[in-house]
Amino acid sequence: MAGRGDPPEGTPEGLPGGEDEYRSVVFDEAFIRAAHLQEFSARERMGEHAQAVRSRSSWESRSGSRQAVMLVLLILLAFGTAIYLGVRNPYQPPVDQRAEPLRTTVVPLAPQGAVPGGTPTQLFAHSPAAEYRTGAAGINLPIAGRTSHFAESQVVTGLSIAKDYLVASALEPDVLSGATARPVRLLLDPDQLEQFDRSVESPADDGRHALAAWLVRFDPRQVALAEPAARVQGVLRFEEVGPDTLDVTADHTYTYALRPASQGTGPVAAASLFTVHRVVHFRFDREDLRMHRAELLTSTVEAGPQACGTDTTGSLKPLLAGARASDASTGPAVTDPYATARPAAPTLCGVLAPSAQPSL
Repeated sequence: MAGRGDPPEGTPEGLPGGEDEYRSVVFDEAFIRAAHLQEFSARERMGEHAQAVRSRSSWESRSGSRQAVMLVLLILLAFGTAIYLGVRNPYQPPVDQRAEPLRTTVVPLAPQGAVPGGTPTQLFAHSPAAEYRTGAAGINLPIAGRTSHFAESQVVTGLSIAKDYLVASALEPDVLSGATARPVRLLLDPDQLEQFDRSVESPADDGRHALAAWLVRFDPRQVALAEPAARVQGVLRFEEVGPDTLDVTADHTYTYALRPASQGTGPVAAASLFTVHRVVHFRFDREDLRMHRAELLTSTVEAGPQACGTDTTGSLKPLLAGARASDASTGPAVTDPYATARPAAPTLCGVLAPSAQPSL
C-alpha cells in the first residue's frame, strides 16, 4: 500500500521532490576541476581564514594556457610552411643572374648596280616591302602559352619587352637620327649598360661594341627620313632554356625610305629604300621580367645598300638614289635581307640581292 501521504500510484514523475528537479544544477567533475575558485571546507572556515573561498591550484588552469601556446605554435608552423612552399614555387623570382656581354655582327650589303630612286610611294609599291605593315604594327606578338616553369603572363611580358626594345631601337625617330639613345638604354639590363655606353661613345668592330647591333642610327648630316615610319615584317619566337631563363628571338626586316639631308632650298631629291635585317636574341631571368628590362645575347645586322669598305659599326652609311658601290664584286655571297628565318651571314660584307631592290 501506499503511505498515508503518498498518492495511490506512488510519486508521479516530474513533481517536486524527484531527482530531475535538481539535475540542471548538479555540477559534473569536469566543471568542478575547471573552476578557478573553490569553497573552503567547514573545518577550514572555522579556522583563521576570513574568506569563504580560495583560488584553485593554477596547474589545472594552466592547461588552457598550454592549449593557447600550442595553437600559436601550430599557426607559426603553418605560416613557416607556406613561406617555404612559396620560396620553392617555380614562379617566384630567384636571385638575379648576371647578364653576359652582347656579341655583335654587322654585315653591309653592297648593291650590284645603281640604287633605284623615286617617291616613297612608288618605291614601296614595287619592292618586297609592299605588303609590310607600317611601324610598330609590323612587330606582332605570337600566341603565347605557359612553359614548364614560366606562366603565360610571364611569357607575354618577355615578348612585350622584346617588342618595346625593337620599337625603341629601330623605329623611334630621335634614335634613328642620333639625337638620343636613352629609350634603348632604359630597357637594358644594368649589367650591359657599361658595354652599351662604350658602344655609343666609341663604336668598334670588335664583336662587342658595334653600335649598329644595338640600334639603327643614320648620320643626320647625310641622310634624312623621306617617310617617318618604316615598313616592318618578321617573327618573335620564345623558348624556355632553363627553370629560371626565358629566351626570345626577334627576326625582322625593316625598310626605310631615305633621301639626302636637305641642303637649303631647292627641289626635293629622289628617295631610295634602305633595308635592315636584324636578328636579336634576348634572354630574360625573372628579375628582368619584373623590372621590364632585356638582356641581349647576340645581335646580327645585315643592311644595305652600303659600300663594303665603309665603317658601319656606328651610324649606318646608306647609298642613296643613283649611287653605286665600286666594291660590290668583292662580296662573297648574294644576300637577300627580306629572307628571314635563315642564319645570318657570318661574313664581313655581302652583295645585296637584286630582288631586294625596287623594280621600277
